[in-house]
Formats: sequence, C-alpha cells, structure tokens
Amino acid sequence: MESAQVARPGSGAPTPPATSSSPYGLHRVIVGPGERPSLPQAARCLDDRPEIWPDEVRVSVETLNLDAASYRQLRGSYAGSALRQAVLDIVGERGKMQNPVTGSGGMLIGTVDEVGPQSPLGLRPGDRVATLVSLSLTPLRITDGLARWDGEDERVPAQGHAILFGRSIAATLPDDLDPELALMVMDVCGAPALVDRVVREHRARAGEPPAVLVLGGAGKSGSLSLAAARRAGAGHLTAVVPVQAEADLLRGTGLADDVVLADARDPLGLLEAVEAAHGPADVTVVCVDVPGCEHPSILVTRDGGTIIYFSMATSFSAAALGAEGLAADVRMLVGNGYTPGHAALALDLLRSDASVRALFEGRLAPRAD
Repeated sequence: MESAQVARPGSGAPTPPATSSSPYGLHRVIVGPGERPSLPQAARCLDDRPEIWPDEVRVSVETLNLDAASYRQLRGSYAGSALRQAVLDIVGERGKMQNPVTGSGGMLIGTVDEVGPQSPLGLRPGDRVATLVSLSLTPLRITDGLARWDGEDERVPAQGHAILFGRSIAATLPDDLDPELALMVMDVCGAPALVDRVVREHRARAGEPPAVLVLGGAGKSGSLSLAAARRAGAGHLTAVVPVQAEADLLRGTGLADDVVLADARDPLGLLEAVEAAHGPADVTVVCVDVPGCEHPSILVTRDGGTIIYFSMATSFSAAALGAEGLAADVRMLVGNGYTPGHAALALDLLRSDASVRALFEGRLAPRAD
C-alpha cells in the first residue's frame, strides 16, 4: 500500500478515507515535496490527528519515557524551560517524539480512549497500557505544554494523545506494580529477553556456561541483563560501571560476580580493568548511553563470542569497521527492542529478584509527585 500524502493537522485537509489505512502506519506518513514514502520510523513527519482508522487505537497520554541516549543528548544541549521547549518543538514539528540527533524516542503509558473495530491488539477503552514500540514511530500530540515536567528526569508527565497501528505493540499495565515502575521496566524489556536467548544459545552450542560482561551494569537495561543472564545459566558475570557510586550500588546485590570501575569508551583502560578481573567475555552486552564504546566492547570479547549492542548511541559502522580492523571474530547483534515474550520476562525478573527491584525503585524515589 502506498503512503497517503496528507497535510499536517490544522491545514484544513480532509481526513483520508478509512480504507487507506495500513497496519504498518504508512497512511500516517506525511510525504513532503521531494521526499520518498517511507515507514513511520524513517519519516520526517507523521499525521497526529486524533481521528482513528478501523485498525488503530488512540491512547490518552499520561507519561512519556524518553530513551536514555535521547535524554542525555537533550539534557546536554538544553536546560530548564529550554529543554521542555525542545521536546515540544520536536513533537510539534514531527508529529512524534524522535530526537533528530539520536534518531530515538522512548515509550509512553496512558489509557486507551478508542479502539477501531478492526484493531488486532486486543485492547479495550479504559485499559491502562504501556506502548512497546518507540515514540520515534508513534503519532503523538501534546496538549499541556509539558507544564508539569521540570526536565530533571527522562520520565515526562504529559497530556495529549498517541496513535497505535495494527502492527504496534502494547501491554496492559500490571495491577501489582507502580505504573511508572512498570514503564521503566518495559522501556528496556528487549534487553534481558535477548540476553536470555543468547546465553542459552551459547550454552547449547559450546556445552558450557558463557562468561558475560555488561557495560553499564547498574543501569536499567544493564541490571536486567545481568539478572537475565544469571537465570539463563551464565557462568561468571562481570559488570562495568563508570563511577564509584554505581559500583557501590551493585556490590552486594549478587547481580554480578565482579564489578569493574572503568570508562567503557577507553579501549585499553577497559581491557586492562577487565583482564584484571575475570578476563574477556563470551557474551558482551553494551548498555551504555554514550557513543564511543564500539571498539572497547570488541577488545573485551573473546574470538567466537557475541556482542549485543543495546545503546542507541552506538555507531554500527564503527562497530563493524572496528571488528575488521582488530581482526576480531565476533558476532555483533543489534538489540531491536522486540523479542517474543519480552515484557513478561522483564516483569518477572523484577518481581522475583529483590536486587533488581530495589535498583528500579531507587530510581523512582527522587520524584515526589
């Protein structure tokens, strides 16, 4: 199906006919002069109007959760009201939250307003949900000017609406968890699910538990990846963190056998620190939200091993060329955020591992609202 060429909301253009909808959201892509039709992720601008097509769902937004790489970049460029305005400008201009520098977005929680009669998502009006697809491809309109957001956290209280397509993914929020706690877990649930799969595959192939190294082990995706690796039967677990405070946070939790203090962007420094601990890993998981970790992650991975890149700050060309230049025989995987059953697995890790839960709940503590 071809993408519908529609004007931005407010232009007076009529709503396209319902029969033009696509489960991939192609009908929401706005094709400007000289632009080629694309999927919503790659599109510069989406149609964010609230009227839904038969296979769509409209969600009333409660909280946006900006991904770590995007928030870090924005926080480094703007402060206070300027940061708030930067996010508003992005959403206003693009009809979605897609950081033009990182290309990433995040996810949201909200309440289902309306469900099209042909929607396959199994949602009902009144359901409180977390979207499991990126804000970078989700039509979004903000109506409150983000007045309640102080910019000090990637969790953004917001009012407005978002649109889910026929092929979108959303999960009903569990009754036993704080909604924002569940949001934080679901935001990174693709990481532990893929780590679980890779660790189990390595055990089956090599006949022994793999040594696993997690760069950014104290973060959301990092701590869940450590817990998933342990459950999947990993051998030695090493966590790399950049500052002493994070090392102190992890030590004693049982999530890692070794906690290494090192800069994951420093190739030789990281290698020296890892070798002084347990040594290079069979599986290396990159959960650091800053660029420059591509070559160091290759150096600390054994030949025949696997590197999983979950950071949106990763330069995949740098990773590929780095492996070639270092003559490293490593498999490199892009964590795409989706593995079947990923939300259920991550939530189960949170419920069953007190250390993981404490780390996540500690992130909620500073918020008083």
